[in-house]
Amino acid sequence: MTRSLPYRALRGFSHCGTILKSMAFEPYAARSHEKMKEVLMNPDAQGPAIHYYMIRGGSKKRNITVWESGTVGGEYIKTYGHYHVGKLDETYWIVQGEGIALLQKMVVDKGVPQPDKVEEFKAVRVKAGDSVYMQSGYGHLVVNTGAEWLVTADDSPVEGAGDSASMPGHADYEMVKQVRGFAYYVVDRGGVPTLIPNPLYKEVQKTDFGGVAVEQ
Repeated sequence: MTRSLPYRALRGFSHCGTILKSMAFEPYAARSHEKMKEVLMNPDAQGPAIHYYMIRGGSKKRNITVWESGTVGGEYIKTYGHYHVGKLDETYWIVQGEGIALLQKMVVDKGVPQPDKVEEFKAVRVKAGDSVYMQSGYGHLVVNTGAEWLVTADDSPVEGAGDSASMPGHADYEMVKQVRGFAYYVVDRGGVPTLIPNPLYKEVQKTDFGGVAVEQ
């Protein structure tokens, strides 16, 4: 019977603490076009209302992410991108579609992270049946370069009332926001996914483009 009560009504009952704890975490989240403008190559370009959808289940149930297909101002639909807080690694399993995973490691100078300087940048092509490992210390995002939904499962530890499904506490988005995305954007060049440098980055020391075309 308590399930039919509105959440605000439940807040008024001190004896419902256990119920509130279980209800406080909403597993569904979505990344809107308005939010994605912060990291797009062309923030003024039109795009879908929602770029990608997430159902958070944590490391036990796994998390599911579904990307829209297409481009925004020539740039393929992507996730926002983030660095991990603490020593946390992660694995993505590609369930459907194809894309490119971007991984990069920030330069840290005297203990201070430098968001516009990258020690190492990697691009990894992925397709259904593949997995990609995001090692500790590397930021990451994934791009949908196919014509269908890109669907992944991952073991990021996002679960429970103490974590946010929309912007989880284990992830640092601010460092990516400061430089409007990663060191390279993935754009459509006549149907060919191509990497283009982000001009806000001052330095990229080491690169592994994984066979993806690059336009300097």
